[in-house]
Amino acid sequence: MIVLGVAFYVFLWVLVANGASQLEAPLLIPLVLAVLVVAGLGLDRYMGITPRKQHFNERDDEKEQ
Repeated sequence: MIVLGVAFYVFLWVLVANGASQLEAPLLIPLVLAVLVVAGLGLDRYMGITPRKQHFNERDDEKEQ
């Protein structure tokens, strides 16, 4: 499904290259968001920020039975 989604996305960019310029802005949004996420994760790693931990304890179902 991911491959089909990527293929459809590339197809839409081919349409933009062939003159469908009204699709350009909506197609740029996922790319900009991906760049922001990758940059944020890279900044977190560079600064040494650890991910948030769980706020709850997982219960062990095997002990209850």
